[in-house]
Amino acid sequence: MADAFADPARITGYHAHIYYDHATRATAERLRRGIAERFAAAQLGNWHDEPVGPHPASMYQVAFAAADFAQLVPWLMLNRDGLDVLVHPRSGDSVADHTRFALWLGHPLELRIDVLRRS
Repeated sequence: MADAFADPARITGYHAHIYYDHATRATAERLRRGIAERFAAAQLGNWHDEPVGPHPASMYQVAFAAADFAQLVPWLMLNRDGLDVLVHPRSGDSVADHTRFALWLGHPLELRIDVLRRS
């Protein structure tokens, strides 16, 4: 039944969350510089050295348009240098975006889903 499928048209963009710790912060800084140099339209979020929202580890966010997915995500795959990265759509359902629709590069972290809004 076709109605059972989610419509990708509801994706308004993507977030990539780059996770790091004290030992890997320099790697995260290098990756951030690479993103800024190669993807001018990507919006780099603040550094969060403490867990924030559903994220259980230090991270920064990269927001990017759906049209940039095909270039930015493969670049992250090849250049994350061992960092764990969560890539998720912005579909209007924060819980599904961070769980069912999530793409992990590296090892998935256990997110604190209870702090997110369901739609």
